[in-house]
Amino acid sequence: MPGWLAVYLRELFILRRRLSRLLLAWAVSPLLYLIAFGYAMGQSLSVQGHTYLEFLLPGLIAMASMTQAFAIGSEINIARFYWHIFEEIQSAPVSSASFVLGETLAGLTRALLAASVIILLGALFGLVLSYNPYFWAVLLLNSFVFAALAVALAMVVESHADQALLNSLIITPMAFLGGTFFPVDRLPWWAQKVLYLLPLTHAAQAMRAAALRLELSGLSYLLLATLGAVSFIFAVCTVRRARD
Repeated sequence: MPGWLAVYLRELFILRRRLSRLLLAWAVSPLLYLIAFGYAMGQSLSVQGHTYLEFLLPGLIAMASMTQAFAIGSEINIARFYWHIFEEIQSAPVSSASFVLGETLAGLTRALLAASVIILLGALFGLVLSYNPYFWAVLLLNSFVFAALAVALAMVVESHADQALLNSLIITPMAFLGGTFFPVDRLPWWAQKVLYLLPLTHAAQAMRAAALRLELSGLSYLLLATLGAVSFIFAVCTVRRARD
């Protein structure tokens, strides 16, 4: 069995044991957002020629894929600090790249499951958007970026407090400012320049364009693919450093 597959299967076994609770957790926040921001307000709002619910749903999917992909970092830290799994992997014939690939795929799997829950919730609200290959491509790229970044940072932090700090500094600001709930182009030009540096901004816009059949931007796909490659290489480097 390849090393990356062993690492990936281990995470899948853990995920399977917790799946029922995770599915409920993944559904609660999007459901509240859809009811509070989408259903209650969306009846009277129109954004870029679409209802606010149609605008909101792709943003929620982008945000959920980011948060759940990044959550693999917490799982790595639990295994590293309490179960000492990382030390066991160090003694096994598993390369750093294989470890990163297995954990990244585990984060990507969590992100896809969370996104699927939101798609089903959207259908319950009568929203059936165009989930075409472009949509799934940007969803995979966004999930890969944050899963690989989570693996990299999980090798750097030294406690759960550090992990919580990373969530507060990286994930929370992007979740609310990355074009999830509002169009970025309605902000002042200097704010737009800053927000377009965030990968979630490009992911939300590309996902929304694909789902609503708007004009696609190849730049967003290229940027996410580049960030994914950089994050993966960074993760391999931090794993190698942690092994030393």
